[in-house]
Amino acid sequence: MKKLLDYADRYIENSTWKDMAMLKFCLFSLGILAGMQIPKKDKKEAGILAFVVFVLTYIPLMKKLVDMIR
Repeated sequence: MKKLLDYADRYIENSTWKDMAMLKFCLFSLGILAGMQIPKKDKKEAGILAFVVFVLTYIPLMKKLVDMIR
């Protein structure tokens, strides 16, 4: 696992903002495709889970960005 994380670190170090944007669009598209497969009865729970994950990841990412800008 450590080796895989090292590969990810090296990939990010050698990436531009355009590469990161493409990665985000790719993951966003994958999320939409996965969401289309969720049965109607489970969509509410999946939406709540997705919202919680979004908030828990967005706040630290934006904090890091704001700290970097200052």
